[in-house]
Amino acid sequence: MEKADETEETVEVEEVGEEEEAVKEESETAEEADELAEEEIVEEVEEEVKPEIVDERVYTIPLSRAWIAPRRKRAPKAVRLLRNFIERHMKVGAGSEVAGENERLVISNEVNEKIWSRGIEKPPRRIKIRAVRDIEGTVTVYLAR
Repeated sequence: MEKADETEETVEVEEVGEEEEAVKEESETAEEADELAEEEIVEEVEEEVKPEIVDERVYTIPLSRAWIAPRRKRAPKAVRLLRNFIERHMKVGAGSEVAGENERLVISNEVNEKIWSRGIEKPPRRIKIRAVRDIEGTVTVYLAR
């Protein structure tokens, strides 16, 4: 009678082991499917992030005119000077009746942080930037490296 009990226990252990293996295989296939889905999503995002560059220029923009403004208005004045300079030199909105109809100007966060790095009262005297126009006509301003 003892032998019968032992064989039943070994059979149960084998069955449990087989079930665990099946669960592991299912989880591995699920993980592989998740990884494949993540790779597809990453590829789609990379395609969206890389706009085709039509025009790229590097400028050193003088912001010394911002220092003519009152102390507490210098950094906002420097941002306006930057925006006006890029609009003039990259011809953003030129030729259209409504400004920004198909073209728009985007100032990156790193440029904005550079202007505001020393606070509202002391913006930099000049800033070196890289202006990039994509197919849609959007001009984006980045810090020059």
